Order: sequence, then C-alpha cells, then structure tokens
Amino acid sequence: MALIKSVRGFTPQIGENCYLAETATIIGDTIIGNECSIWFNAVLRGDVNSIRIGNRVNIQDGAVLHTLYQKSVVIIGNNVTVGHNAVIHGATIKDNVLIGIGAIILDNAVISENTIIAAGALILDGTITESNSIYAGVPAKKVKEISETHTKEMIQKIANNYLMYASWY
Repeated sequence: MALIKSVRGFTPQIGENCYLAETATIIGDTIIGNECSIWFNAVLRGDVNSIRIGNRVNIQDGAVLHTLYQKSVVIIGNNVTVGHNAVIHGATIKDNVLIGIGAIILDNAVISENTIIAAGALILDGTITESNSIYAGVPAKKVKEISETHTKEMIQKIANNYLMYASWY
C-alpha cells in the first residue's frame, strides 16, 4: 500500500476508483480526484502547501509534486498526464494536458488547456502557456500550435490507457 502520511493536521484525501502504487508517497494537504493513478516512486508532498488534483489524472513513476511554503500551490485539472520523473513545483496545470517525461514546471507557471509540454522541457517560474500548443526546450518555448481535437483525443487515449494499466494491479 502507498505511504499516505498526515502532516500539520492535514491528511490526504483520495477519490474513488484510484490506483496508488505501493511505493507512491502522498503527504499532507493533498486531495486527489476520481479515477486517478499515482505510480511507483511518485511523491506528492503537500507538507508546506496544498496539492489539488482533478479526475482522470495519472502521475507516473518518479514524478514529484511540491510547493513553496505560503507562496505557491499545485493545482492539476482533469485528464492530465504527468510523465515519468517530471517535477511540478507550485504550478497550475489546466485540463487536458500532457507533461512529458522529465519535464520541469516551476512555481507560479500556468499550463493552459490542451497543451503538451515536451519531454525534458523547462517551464520557468511565472510562465503562462497558450492553449492548443506544444512547448519544448530549456527554457521551453512554444514550438507548434495543435488542434484542440487532436490534443483532447491523444490525451484522452493516454488517460484511458492508464485506467487500463491500473486495472491490472
């Protein structure tokens, strides 16, 4: 069973039909929606400020979510994929977003709807992305516009796959 730890009077809340890998760590002021999966060695550290996760979100292996004390929170919308070893630190991720493997999203950044953040990209503090776009590089820049339909279909497919993978466990 995942490590679920209360801190400073806050106990994580987990929605219905979620999969939590045995080595996932979920701490403090963290609320997770329905049909989510938190994979092996992922860490959701809601110890210094809050983490809010919508429905049908998958946080893949080794990802880390954290915040700045009294300065930033993590807010993740619905139908979001956070790739392996990605870091989200005090940022807002809107609906239908793919955060690529090893990407880093820093404090007070806002990733708009239907956006893809490429593997290894670095989104700097305070960056606000445009919807229906792909961002890549270090620091990340918009590299391409994409259709909302294409993005939603691709991200929905990944969300469905992760529901299937979770059912195997």
